[in-house]
Amino acid sequence: MSEKVFIFDTTLRDGEQVPGCQLNTIEKIEVAKALEKLGVDIIEAGFPISSPGDFQSVVEISKAVQFPTICALSRAVEKDIEVAADALRYAKRGRIHTGIGTSDYHIFNKLNSNYEAIIERAVAAVKLAKKYVEDVEFYAEDAGRTPNEYLARVIEAVIKAGATVVNIPDTTGYALPIDFGAKIKYLRENVSNIDKAIISTHCHNDLGMATANTLAGLQNGARQVEVTINGIGERAGNTSLEEIAMILKSHKELNLTTGIQTKQIMEVSKLVSRLMSMPVQPNKAIVGRNAFAHSSGIHQDGVLKNRENYEIIDPADVGVRNSSIILTSRSGRAALTHRLEVLGYKFSKEQIDDIYEKFLTLADKKKEINDQDLLLLAGKERKETRKFKLELLQVLSGKTVTPTATVKLRIDNEIYTTSAAGNGPIDAAFTAVKNIVKKRVHLEEFLIQAITGGSDDMGKVHVQIKYKNDLYYGFGSDTDILTASVEAFVDAISKIADE
Repeated sequence: MSEKVFIFDTTLRDGEQVPGCQLNTIEKIEVAKALEKLGVDIIEAGFPISSPGDFQSVVEISKAVQFPTICALSRAVEKDIEVAADALRYAKRGRIHTGIGTSDYHIFNKLNSNYEAIIERAVAAVKLAKKYVEDVEFYAEDAGRTPNEYLARVIEAVIKAGATVVNIPDTTGYALPIDFGAKIKYLRENVSNIDKAIISTHCHNDLGMATANTLAGLQNGARQVEVTINGIGERAGNTSLEEIAMILKSHKELNLTTGIQTKQIMEVSKLVSRLMSMPVQPNKAIVGRNAFAHSSGIHQDGVLKNRENYEIIDPADVGVRNSSIILTSRSGRAALTHRLEVLGYKFSKEQIDDIYEKFLTLADKKKEINDQDLLLLAGKERKETRKFKLELLQVLSGKTVTPTATVKLRIDNEIYTTSAAGNGPIDAAFTAVKNIVKKRVHLEEFLIQAITGGSDDMGKVHVQIKYKNDLYYGFGSDTDILTASVEAFVDAISKIADE
């Protein structure tokens, strides 16, 4: 039977320590309710002694959520613990999280103390917290760099004093997974009363090993993990909740489960990112926008044949609608055909070959081809039978020169070339076109728009021209807005010729 792993979320405490990511009480309540819906077991709501705002947030979150345990952080200081207890007075299930540094760095350099005095302070803190709440968690700060023998003495003493959870933090993110796992194993084997407490991990990501260290802890007996949404937190961040949840869901052989409702993961990730104004890196595991995106033609073909060829997680399991086939210059015909069919277009092999060549030309100009681009490409395929076709456009323009445009048009398989000057590059190009077609048209409307956004995206141009009291509309698109403008003008004029 699988064992339960308790999810201790510290997004609202350690996560909020990221510079510029502070939340107000209303925002913290919104996140706390989302975490409750997600299924976390413990919410570390704040550090009450640190500020009136943190104190009030713990109070209000305690009122707002029903099921998770609400945890308040404190140092091994009497006033800290008393204030934490006061902040938790409305909690249905309250926990005080108290502790002290146990590494030589902390004992001698930070606290100016000694081994025995630290144990005495740790025990006193747990005993005091126990007077206010039944559920007391003790953290041995910088446990990752604490000698195992001394750490075992501290842990045994605080469990005897009443600690129900013992937190073994890799505070500086220094530990290697093999060493951190061995540390948890050592405690399991050498702390006589370890069965009376849950071992927790709290790993930082300074060397990129937070998730690996957390997993090593679980494999060696830890049953609580301290995590944050999107892996945010002090310095390089904490272990990501979503990574641990999906590792345990994916690897059934570990026989470990959580209460996380994984389909809520993406929604909560976006909420935290938005409220904290902290974008998620695109290649972030599980919740990055590229986590289920495929741009290589080989990968796209494999995913279209069977998702599991290249995806170990079903996107729907984390609240993502489906995988993304990202069309780039590396994409193949299979991906292009698939996306066109999704958009409602079906073409023959010959037509696809022709569109694919245009697609590659456009893809070399852009980083990514979107649906709007494809619709334009599909539309261009159907306009190839137009009588007029723009073959070449060259424009000379600038502050100290007269704008001049050279235009080459194909009309009924005949090539016509001319140049003209104008008030600007677009006016010059339009004049050149009019000189070739020899039609007296008047430009009634001219509109330029970006299809989506970004300096590398396609621009689209709508024009309306008047000829013999009739109106004709043209449409053009290109990454070069001058080319798009002339394409639109030629498109409108070709409609006159079709009548």
